[in-house]
Amino acid sequence: MKDILSELEERREQARMGGGQRRIDAQHKKGKLTARERIELLLDEGSFEEFDMFVAHRCTDFGMEAERPAGDGVVTGWGTINGRMVYVFSQDFTVFGGSLSETHAQKICKIMDMAMQNGAPVIGLNDSGGARIQEGVASLAGYAEVFQRNIMASGVVPQISVIMGPCAGGAVYSPAMTDFIFMVKDTSYMFVTGPDVVKTVTNEVVTAEELGGASTHTKKSSVADGAFENDVEALAEVRRLVDFLPLNNREKPPVRPFFDDPARVETSLDTLIPENPNTPYDMKELILKVADEGDFYEIQEDYAKNMITGFIRLEGSTVGVVANQPMVLAGCLDIDSSRKAARFVRFCDAFEIPILTLVDVPGFLPGTSQEYGGVIKHGAKLLFAYGEATVPKVTVITRKAYGGAYDVMASKHLRGDFNYAWPTAEIAVMGAKGATEILYRSELGEPEKIAARTKDYEDRFANPFVAAERGFIDEVIQPQSTRRRVARAFASLRNKQLSNPWKKHDNIPL
Repeated sequence: MKDILSELEERREQARMGGGQRRIDAQHKKGKLTARERIELLLDEGSFEEFDMFVAHRCTDFGMEAERPAGDGVVTGWGTINGRMVYVFSQDFTVFGGSLSETHAQKICKIMDMAMQNGAPVIGLNDSGGARIQEGVASLAGYAEVFQRNIMASGVVPQISVIMGPCAGGAVYSPAMTDFIFMVKDTSYMFVTGPDVVKTVTNEVVTAEELGGASTHTKKSSVADGAFENDVEALAEVRRLVDFLPLNNREKPPVRPFFDDPARVETSLDTLIPENPNTPYDMKELILKVADEGDFYEIQEDYAKNMITGFIRLEGSTVGVVANQPMVLAGCLDIDSSRKAARFVRFCDAFEIPILTLVDVPGFLPGTSQEYGGVIKHGAKLLFAYGEATVPKVTVITRKAYGGAYDVMASKHLRGDFNYAWPTAEIAVMGAKGATEILYRSELGEPEKIAARTKDYEDRFANPFVAAERGFIDEVIQPQSTRRRVARAFASLRNKQLSNPWKKHDNIPL
């Protein structure tokens, strides 16, 4: 018996070594942790239960039968994050460069199937050279099996991808279908075709970092939701994100103890809006002052900064926040911000996370580049996302809400539950100056008359009361009481029930 037990321990030890000490040292030299070290940091201590530790590849071509390391380049299993169950796979770059084989894919598919059956999130730690060339089409079939499960799991359990090394070719499409993608600065990159192929085909000379590094994907392409300094910070932030999310689409978001009075008054908010209607202010100040303990987890912070998206807690419960940022492009809606917010709203709706919308929007960004880029269709994505969402929706208009952008930003007409406005809010088709110049075009040569007409228009429309008279605004509230009013609104909506008409699925304007 002792011999068998010692053999088991030896085999386990061998499997834990992955590609051997030399390759582990090489991984550390690059500033990267090994697959198992990453899992240890991500999960609660001692909670990891591993699957398929001894699985080996079945390839016999190109001399592959001579080397069959246990685990086949990916560590899979489940564990807990702050006591809540998650499934995880972590690709091991020390074994064949983390390349995906048929059995490697089967291991990933197994835990994805279990995650869906048991209703728990899937976290993928990606560090792979791509498909295992020696296995040819069997490796490609493995990718497609993983893709199919990403699609089936979408909207059922949260899926989080952390890119912690190379992720190229077909491999990028699995993370692309997950809910959140995080990258590590300087050590991770994603692209469909690498720098060498790009040079051959288009003659462009570009580095891997420029083509698909963390900076590119968080600032330019919006593929990634955040980038972190190193593996340790990335894994700590993923733990923090999981704390905000429900385990699956049948559960409510988690509620945690809070130490912040829901009725807290913030008198500083009474002076947040500047006297001059064209002076910007930082909308993040409002978000932090409304949130429990000023805790805000921002998503896609570096992309489309005229729109803010992320998670806060109110009375210990998760709430998704979508807010215009007057500091950037005056808070205008454009192609990028519409896409960013639409995706976030749809995620929140899929997982029953209530949505708080903070509005200060002068309209859609004008210009040929926007129209040629399809701002009509992209703006419609956000409109569609808000309109189809059945979760509790609370909206606060702080300053401007003009034109179609007023409608798009979770207005009463898109089934908003509570629509509040500050006394500084202006809800109108357009700004007073533009409106007067259209209405009184014949008087354009007489500045005094135009000034008087503008003043009339402002008195009539540059306030929230016309909308409130119609019932489009439920209440004009004091800025200082925003936290209390919003918290009470969401509390009253905890048992909200609303369903859309039966359909196979919608046809959102992609």
